Amino acid sequence: MGKIVITSNVTLDGVVQDPDGEEGFERGGWFHQYVGANDLEDWVARETQEALDAEALLLGGRTSEWFADRMTARNEAEGRVSPEWANRVRSLPKYIVSSTLEGPQWSNATVLGGDAVKEVSELKRKVDGEILVYGSYQLVRTLIEHNLADELRLAVFPVVLGSGLRIFDETSDKKPLHLVDTRKMGDGLVFYTYEFVQG
Repeated sequence: MGKIVITSNVTLDGVVQDPDGEEGFERGGWFHQYVGANDLEDWVARETQEALDAEALLLGGRTSEWFADRMTARNEAEGRVSPEWANRVRSLPKYIVSSTLEGPQWSNATVLGGDAVKEVSELKRKVDGEILVYGSYQLVRTLIEHNLADELRLAVFPVVLGSGLRIFDETSDKKPLHLVDTRKMGDGLVFYTYEFVQG
């Protein structure tokens, strides 16, 4: 049975929007503005280990294309992505939830174009191990709303933006979580792991 793990970078006030500043959000770019060298080293090590431990990726259509665009030799050469992480992400099976995407840029990718809840439920039965979800906030909300997410991992950045897209902007009811782990990354980041309380 698969375990769906949502992993995200987030500000202290819960904003996940435009961490790298490439989307044009006026308060975007906070990832590199508020991460020190020690923070980044720990963050990269954690993200790489997370990918190595996973059995598959689950992504929304736009997030899938964004990550595929980042997987370039130039980005690796300039140190924007860890080669070990990039190689692992390329090799993992990728499941992309999209009603419009026909030809994903990735190799080893399957488009789930039907009913997202049904398709992801079947995926959880098929994959044995962790299924990582990067970005994909519309998909994340669907997973949370339908109790398909098992774990939430948050790398919290030391900044309050005051506005922007948040993971939990839209929930129809309370969603209890159980804190599993807390640890400091570098000098300024905190990494939280929660399990969703089912039923």
